[in-house]
Amino acid sequence: MDRTRRRTAPGEVDAWPRCLGVARCPAATNPAATVRGRRASRGTQAGSSIIEFIFLVVLLLVPLVYLVVGAAHVQAASYAAVGAADHAAKVFVTAQTESQGRARAADAVQRAAANMEIGPGRTHFTYSCRGTCLSAGSTVTVHVSIKTVLPLLPEGWGWSTGSVGSDATQRVDRYG
Repeated sequence: MDRTRRRTAPGEVDAWPRCLGVARCPAATNPAATVRGRRASRGTQAGSSIIEFIFLVVLLLVPLVYLVVGAAHVQAASYAAVGAADHAAKVFVTAQTESQGRARAADAVQRAAANMEIGPGRTHFTYSCRGTCLSAGSTVTVHVSIKTVLPLLPEGWGWSTGSVGSDATQRVDRYG
């Protein structure tokens, strides 16, 4: 079979690329027939790929993004607990009295939680002293726990997903 391209006469349709070796080709007589044939072969599937794409994005990506945001909130609560425990222990040992140390520690916990945009009702701290509290050489251990909730919910709908906590210990200076 000769694969060279033949010359067409003026007004004649060149059907060589589409009808090579076909005895009777509709493109040779009517080029619009191939366009209509392609449209007819698509039938009712025309435009459905964009709908499938949108459906899959909503079905798969939205939960994935929510999972990443939830993990970020847990990580923020973890950072806040570590920072709050460390700062609360540091300010507790610099206080003159135990009640002043408790007030300073509570303030440090609230500030560290607020820094990570955690509400005041979700934090809790306790402290314990080894030896006489705030005497030279004694140690103070502060435990901070923060409740984690599902992200992006209204304020009253906070479903708890657990809690993260941290401990920090500081020694009271001997020479004040």
